[in-house]
Amino acid sequence: MIGNLGSGKKDGRQQAQAIRDALEGKVAEFALRETDRGDQLSSLARQAVEDGFDIVVAHGGDGTQSAVAGALTGTETVMGVLPGGTFNYFARDLGVGETVEDALETLLDARVRRVDVGQIENLVFLNNVSLGAYPHILKTREGIYERWGRSRLAAYWSVLVAMRRLRHPMRLTARVDGRSRNFTTALVFVARSAYQLEAFGLDGADAIRAGNFAVLIAKARRPLPLLRSAFRLAFGLSARDSDFDLIITDSLTIETGKRQQLIAHDGEKTRMVSPFDLKVRHGALKVLVPADGSSKTKGAEA
Repeated sequence: MIGNLGSGKKDGRQQAQAIRDALEGKVAEFALRETDRGDQLSSLARQAVEDGFDIVVAHGGDGTQSAVAGALTGTETVMGVLPGGTFNYFARDLGVGETVEDALETLLDARVRRVDVGQIENLVFLNNVSLGAYPHILKTREGIYERWGRSRLAAYWSVLVAMRRLRHPMRLTARVDGRSRNFTTALVFVARSAYQLEAFGLDGADAIRAGNFAVLIAKARRPLPLLRSAFRLAFGLSARDSDFDLIITDSLTIETGKRQQLIAHDGEKTRMVSPFDLKVRHGALKVLVPADGSSKTKGAEA
């Protein structure tokens, strides 16, 4: 098991011991590898693959799940998911359970399912990639978390604070199937999580389940209109035609005016060089889901 001691609000070591107690003796071999540094998660997962483990379980939030998935994508090693973050969209999308206890039940009575993942350049992502306002929201969120602790309220507050600091929209070109479209926007959101889109009241969840991206490009260019859109999303009142342009595709290229751009991916951020090639890697990751096909996540489809 790969554990991120920095995920969520609960004591990581205490949770890890509870997981060890639940799994040890029920598998042929159990090994626990933990870190409080997110940049070490991928290397720990790759080492587990090299060591010959058939299943690698990721315990942590969406950033942890994404880092481990990136190491396992394209291999025959199966991934198990134990949610331990703030939102846990990937766990909810799979229907493995919203709590560690429910997800442990899934691990002990599971079947293997191949799922699609997103990729931007050489980086694998599970839920979303975004440009513009959202990476700056993450930067703001880090400071708020350090001061007030990790919580959903703190996450939402970081949106309001970041919006106040937004000054200039991006100019970008999106190329899909050989056709180019130009946009001036404050936010591009490339979604791979059907659960997250439905939670936000956005179109595109069915397209994601069919193996595509839902690419949402905000029509608002300035902080106040974008903030109004954010509040409409929070109350499930967003309409695609009024707030976003929607592109459905399984591959595209995005080119921005700036050569280097801060990219947000599954709650983490990385500076990358434009243009950005994105594609869906179909069935590239093997994961454990409930054996009977049911969902342990409220309101989700397995």
